Amino acid sequence: MIQMTSTLTCPRCGHRATETMPTDSCQFFYDCRGCGAVLRPKPGDCCVFCSYGTAPCPPVQEARMGGGVSCCGGGHG
Repeated sequence: MIQMTSTLTCPRCGHRATETMPTDSCQFFYDCRGCGAVLRPKPGDCCVFCSYGTAPCPPVQEARMGGGVSCCGGGHG
């Protein structure tokens, strides 16, 4: 089952926020509500959810379950 929410944790201040993930695109930027830092994916990740979230984005989850392709051609698989 695909998880549609993920809790992002800011690597700078530790602020946590649960967000709904987009199903049809990658989210490259996220503004931390705690310190204002702009989060970007780590090298090899396709989006901020894959880098800082409790669950990877829906396309990556789908690919890991054997269906679909990795999100935006990212480095998952």
